[in-house]
Amino acid sequence: MTRKIAFFDIDGTLTSEVDGRVPEDAAAAIAEARRGGNLMFINTGRCFQNVEARFREIGWDGYVCGCGTNLYCGGQDVLHVSQTHSTIMRILNAARQADVDILFESRIQVAFDVSRPLHHPDAVRQYESFVRHQYDMPEDLENPNFFADKFVIWYQEEEQLAAFRRTSDRWFACIDRGGTFREFVPHGYSKASGIQYVLDYYGLDLTDAYAFGDSNNDLSMLSYVPHSIAMGNASPESLFDQVEYVTAKSSCGGIRQALAHYGFL
Repeated sequence: MTRKIAFFDIDGTLTSEVDGRVPEDAAAAIAEARRGGNLMFINTGRCFQNVEARFREIGWDGYVCGCGTNLYCGGQDVLHVSQTHSTIMRILNAARQADVDILFESRIQVAFDVSRPLHHPDAVRQYESFVRHQYDMPEDLENPNFFADKFVIWYQEEEQLAAFRRTSDRWFACIDRGGTFREFVPHGYSKASGIQYVLDYYGLDLTDAYAFGDSNNDLSMLSYVPHSIAMGNASPESLFDQVEYVTAKSSCGGIRQALAHYGFL
């Protein structure tokens, strides 16, 4: 029997779109697939420090984090791509000049630029959520020891985004997360590049790879693997036309349904 490997987004895929919890049937199906000799990986835009314990406790063979910038296979840290302090300072200055809210992410910490008040309601909510969860968030971003792997921004007007990207596009690809929220990842890295690195690490073929997602942030991996699965709660709905299989919603047994459909169970 050929060993298969599956990659799962977290938010809206692994978690219920209703309450953000991991459905018990999803966790049980993933464990059953692993017992069958298959490899199960998280593949997320989150950096590793933001992959909460409740997700890790499900049990995985590895993690593709930070949109392919930080990879773990079998408990080993096999890839980490970080940006220099100098590059991050250029990004920070561009964010301040464009007056956008920016959140830097690395595998060890998250950091908002709080040298000015946060303007966007979603940025404020995210900041408050990190405070509630007691995240370590440094405020002295000019410290020479500060670095980041990737970042996200919230903006108000399209002119702000355009101004910011005149600097950021030199080093980073911009991912449209909907509305006035954008994610930035170093050129050459993505959820898809992370998949290929893992396949090479284990000596697996691309035909053995399956990817589960629910948003535009997952397009790179969904379009890369031959077996792509969209959750029934995916948004935008145009995602349904770009995948091989559409399963049920996350809250309605979607992960178990798809794993059974593809012979993992």
